[in-house]
Amino acid sequence: MLPIPEPGQEVQWVAQHLGYLFSDDARRSERFVGTQAAADAALEALDLTGYAERRNEVLPLERRGASGLSPWIRHGLLTLPRVFKLATGPSKDVQKFRDELRWQEYARHLYARLGRATGSPLRNAPVVRSTNDVEPWDRSMRCISVNLDELESDGWLVNQTRMWLASHWSVRNGADWRIGEQYFFTHLLDGSRAANRLGWQWTTGAGSSKVYGFSQSQVRRRAPELCNSCDHRDACPIGEWPDEPELVSVERDDRVRHDPDSERTAGPKKVERSSSPEVVWLTAESLGDDDPALAAHPGLPVIFVFDESLLQALQLSSKRLVFLTDRLAELGAERALEIHLGDPRKVLADRPLATTFAPVPGWRHRADSVVLAELHPWPWLKRPGSGSVASFSAWSNRR
Repeated sequence: MLPIPEPGQEVQWVAQHLGYLFSDDARRSERFVGTQAAADAALEALDLTGYAERRNEVLPLERRGASGLSPWIRHGLLTLPRVFKLATGPSKDVQKFRDELRWQEYARHLYARLGRATGSPLRNAPVVRSTNDVEPWDRSMRCISVNLDELESDGWLVNQTRMWLASHWSVRNGADWRIGEQYFFTHLLDGSRAANRLGWQWTTGAGSSKVYGFSQSQVRRRAPELCNSCDHRDACPIGEWPDEPELVSVERDDRVRHDPDSERTAGPKKVERSSSPEVVWLTAESLGDDDPALAAHPGLPVIFVFDESLLQALQLSSKRLVFLTDRLAELGAERALEIHLGDPRKVLADRPLATTFAPVPGWRHRADSVVLAELHPWPWLKRPGSGSVASFSAWSNRR
């Protein structure tokens, strides 16, 4: 068991207790704080006016229309249903914003159904052309260096620059998209195998029949100051549209078209109770005050486990661990909390737990080995069904 971090001391706590689980210097995101208070403030301040037109703007910063809520959504500090409900503004902006929330939900449905299989191409396998001695991201280009700096310092990118970097990596330079996806996953505070993988697959052609191309014209449109200050502005390496990459069709997983066990994918529809819980088990998928199990038991102690072997293998950026620790420090100041480092199955063994279903394979693997006295439904925006998830349109048109 680890000591409870003091608010304001999260970076030092992570360095002291988790230092061997990341490879960079312990630090926090320059932009995001992982507390419920910060999440609530960001949602309250959300102004969707102009979102439909400006969500893809990159620079100058004041032109950006992206909400920036995704790190808190990723870890359940803001649930998709809550954000969807509270979205206000001009109708076209609210509609576009809610479409993006639905895309996040679609990504979760796909990952909940296929799990680790989303690490393989869903439709096409891009042919890898580049060799290990070629750097697919040339930091001498301002459109590459500035956005990688933002990724590495803030742990966040607007959707437009995510596509730029992914396209430049795989479409233009023929590097393995899975390696680039892993780099994003390491640094993004909203990094999830659901949304991150889906974005890379659709950008690079692995999840569709077309790719997203990236060229200088997009930078001049969305971030003109990058071109104006770049050494390559008069002889740009991406001045022309990239060649179409070679894609090889792959055999599609049958579950993309039909889920043979949609109830297992979606989790319980209502609370399943077998005994009286003694503690609430929180996971990194659902850390907020709106977590159903947490909200149902305000008097019970809470337990959180840093999965040592998993984190040792992933070697995430320290800022992601600090983001999680921000929330734990806040929670520890409000109610009884235990923080552990080790194997969740061993730490939680024989303790009757109240917890919330999480639509990720890691949760299922651990949940099979613990005592679930009370299992709460996941707060879906749209409950998964058995129909096709072959595309966003196929999914969104299903009733």
